[in-house]
Amino acid sequence: MKSIKIFFWILWRIWFYILMAVPILLFFPILILTIISEKGYPYFFKIARIWAKFILFGMGFYYKVEREQEIDPHKSYMIVANHTSMTDIMLMLAIIKNPFVFVGKQELARIPLFGFFYKRTCILVDRSDSQSRMAVFTKAHKRIERGLSVCIFPEGGVPDDESIILDHFKDGAFKLAIQHQIPILPISFGDNKERFPYTFFAGNPGIMRVKIHKQVETLNMTNADRKELKDEIRATIYNQLLKFETAKETQIV
Repeated sequence: MKSIKIFFWILWRIWFYILMAVPILLFFPILILTIISEKGYPYFFKIARIWAKFILFGMGFYYKVEREQEIDPHKSYMIVANHTSMTDIMLMLAIIKNPFVFVGKQELARIPLFGFFYKRTCILVDRSDSQSRMAVFTKAHKRIERGLSVCIFPEGGVPDDESIILDHFKDGAFKLAIQHQIPILPISFGDNKERFPYTFFAGNPGIMRVKIHKQVETLNMTNADRKELKDEIRATIYNQLLKFETAKETQIV
């Protein structure tokens, strides 16, 4: 029985990468046109949202979103969320309509096809390189000035220990939000780690619960407020993750 499960897990993981590749190949000429200039990014973003929904649907994932506040389509936000799965990227694209750019680790640029567009549309960072980390601020500034939002997973990566509910937050997202006086939009992903973890022989189709919290304004804040702001946002996401877990346990009982 276990060998059968392993066989299907392998097929399911391969299927994930097929789903990633097929839309990119189909839309390749159009995608190239949308990344030639920065003006084409909103069109690239629309295609990326279709790509993300295609993958989620094809993997048997369906998402349920609870919103505390509607997102203003004319505002730039600093979007932050917990990070536990590669599907966090797809789910974020699926639920947020405002064009945004990811700040992500440069290792993902090595993925065939996906990496080609990833490194040309996202802000890549080598967290072990101080110059790379500083360059993020310059690149993010340009995107925000163009009216785009920025999405950062402030844990800085997926914790190796999957028992960790929410790792410590790094400062970058909060520095940027204060520097540009843009609101922070906290988001909690409740099931991505269970649905599609980085552990290869694990995961299953099913629901992905999302909570989009009330935005937190940074107007008139200074860098001295950064730690308090960071702790507040982390507490918001952490408490919601605990609620997700409690609701799951209640359903099982």
